[in-house]
Amino acid sequence: MACVTCMADGGFYTRKFPLAVPGGTVTDLQEDDMVLVARAKSDPAAFGFLYERYVSKIYNYVYYRTGDHHEAEDLTARTFQRAMAHIGRYRERGVPFSAWLYRIAHNLVANWYRDQGRRKVMGLDDVTLIGQSQERPESVAETNEQRERLLAAIRRLPAERQQLLILKFVERLSNADIGQIMSRSEGAVKSLYHRTLISLRDELGPASVPGEEEAE
Repeated sequence: MACVTCMADGGFYTRKFPLAVPGGTVTDLQEDDMVLVARAKSDPAAFGFLYERYVSKIYNYVYYRTGDHHEAEDLTARTFQRAMAHIGRYRERGVPFSAWLYRIAHNLVANWYRDQGRRKVMGLDDVTLIGQSQERPESVAETNEQRERLLAAIRRLPAERQQLLILKFVERLSNADIGQIMSRSEGAVKSLYHRTLISLRDELGPASVPGEEEAE
């Protein structure tokens, strides 16, 4: 569990929630989001519904980009504070509200790295990229070793490719939704994902890289 500052009655309070939560795709909620956004522009209390819907997703994203729970809490709160301050200027223009939030979070994380001179390394230790269910005891050690090699290789990727893998494996978004967040076409996202998997496969071998069938 992690704590994050949450919004209520124009203020903020502390709430606990799981690090990883299931959710639908961006497009599943887009129409309802637009109704809430329209209300939030004249009624700040309506922003709270959007906050509750996306706070855990934005926290997850920021945490896996920074690897630091405390910084993730702060940057998540700042993401929603900035969104609430600028909600009046938000225009849909084919990009869902959630993509707007992810972009704000992305910019804040980028500024955090730049201001602090930090290396762009994500805390990916909690991400399960290699299936571990129904494993035989004798295979656990080998699987753990493969996972550590995979995580180490991912940490060496450029920040954009790390971001793509977070949105794909942690947030479980489609290529179309990721494209809206990263300001790329769906085809460009698929191409980048394919190149990323090839890079990992060349370094680690095909047996160590999950998700290759999705890039076909």
